[in-house]
Amino acid sequence: MDSDTEMKIKELAQPIVEQEDMFLVDLEEKSGGGERVLWVYVDSEEGDVNVEACTRISRELGFVLDAHELFGSRYRLNVSSPGLSRPLTDRRQYLKNRGRLAKVKYKTSEGYQKTRGIVKEVTENHIVIEISENESKKIGFDQLVETKIVPKI
Repeated sequence: MDSDTEMKIKELAQPIVEQEDMFLVDLEEKSGGGERVLWVYVDSEEGDVNVEACTRISRELGFVLDAHELFGSRYRLNVSSPGLSRPLTDRRQYLKNRGRLAKVKYKTSEGYQKTRGIVKEVTENHIVIEISENESKKIGFDQLVETKIVPKI
């Protein structure tokens, strides 16, 4: 999907997603079975993302996308939470995941580093990862490359 189309979809989706007290995390276009598939990933600062809210967003957004004729051919629209397999991309997702185990890749003057620990603190500019009882790592948002939450087993 070209950047103009992506920007237009985000512009159209944002108010619809916000009506559900959620925020837009990401868009992704895939091809499947000869049709285009648009994935819209949403999250919530407070609670979980539920099926009913995703259904409402999908219906309204589908209507708006069709009205703006952004896709010349058939497409399928899927609205979902990002799930644990996708990296965190929005600062608000970090707040929601305080206290959870995360794998973090970040850049330093020496190159890329990786660490694993509990998301202990989230500010406007950085996160603090507790690596062990006696060791924490402060990482600026501008240093972050990828953060994934590790599911509990």
